[in-house]
Amino acid sequence: MNFNQLKVPKMGPGGMGASVVGLGLTIGGYVVVNHCMFNVEGGHRAVMYSRLSGLSPVVRGEGTHFKIPWLQRPYIYNIRSTPRNIKSLTGSRDLQMVDINLRVIYRPMQEKLPQMYRTLGLDYDERVLPSIANETLKSVIAQYNAIELITKREQVSAQVRGRLQDRAKDFFITLDDVSITHLAFSPQFTAAVESKQVAQQDAERSKWVVEKALEEKKSIVIQAQGEAEAAKMIAAAIANNPGFIELREIQYAKEVAETIANSNFKVYLSSDVLLMSGMARSLGKVAAERKTGWVSSVFG
Repeated sequence: MNFNQLKVPKMGPGGMGASVVGLGLTIGGYVVVNHCMFNVEGGHRAVMYSRLSGLSPVVRGEGTHFKIPWLQRPYIYNIRSTPRNIKSLTGSRDLQMVDINLRVIYRPMQEKLPQMYRTLGLDYDERVLPSIANETLKSVIAQYNAIELITKREQVSAQVRGRLQDRAKDFFITLDDVSITHLAFSPQFTAAVESKQVAQQDAERSKWVVEKALEEKKSIVIQAQGEAEAAKMIAAAIANNPGFIELREIQYAKEVAETIANSNFKVYLSSDVLLMSGMARSLGKVAAERKTGWVSSVFG
C-alpha cells in the first residue's frame, strides 16, 4: 500500500468547528458526571467540606448531589445499625479475672454528623467504642463478686447497657442494643467452683442418706411395735381359745394346697407336710370327747 496515494478529505471551516464543539461537550459531560456529581446510597448520609467556608452544617440525604471539583469534597457516613464485638479482661470485687465479650449495635446520630466529622472523623467507632466499653465494663464488674456475675447476670447487663448508652451520647453515637454474650473465669476459679458444687452435692446426698436411715429406723420401730402388739393379741387369743392355733394351721394349709394346685407339677405330700396335723388332733380330740361322753353315759 502506498501511503502517498491516500487522500485526506477536506473539511470546511464549519465542519471543523462542529467537531471541536462536540469534543468539548464530550469532555465537559465526562467532567460533570465524574467530578461534579456524587451519589449517596441508601442508609448513608454525606457532609460537605468546602475549601472556602469549611464544613457545612447541612447533612446530604440519599440521592445524587452536585459539587464543585477541587473546591468541595463530600464525606459519606453509614447510618445503618452496625454490630460490633468488644472483648475485655477485667477484675471482679473478689479479685477474680473475668473474660467478657460485649456485643453492641450502634449507629451515628444523623443530625450530629458534621460535629462527629469535625471531632472524630470517619473512623469514629474505632476511636470511641473500645475505650468507653472497657471503661464501663471495668467500673460495673468491680461492683460484683464472681458468683454474683453469674447469678445476677441480667442485672449486670442492664447496668452496663445504661452506663454505656449515656457515655456514647457524648460522642454522638446511639446504641440500639448492648448485651453480654460471653462470661468466662480463670481455669483455677472454674475448677474451685466445680469442686465446691461437687462437695455440696455430696453433702446433700449424705444428708439424704441420714434422713433415709432415720426413716427406716422409725419404720422398723413401728413394725416391731406392731408385731409385738400382734403377738400379744395372738397370745390372748390362744389363752382364751386353744383352737386358734389349729385354725391358723388350717388356713396356712389351705394356702399351701392352693399354691400346689395351681402349679404345673405333680406333688405328693403327707398331711403333716400340709400342716394337717392340727386338724387331725382336732378330730381326734372330738372323737375322744364323744367316746368319753358315751362311756360315762353307759356306766353312769
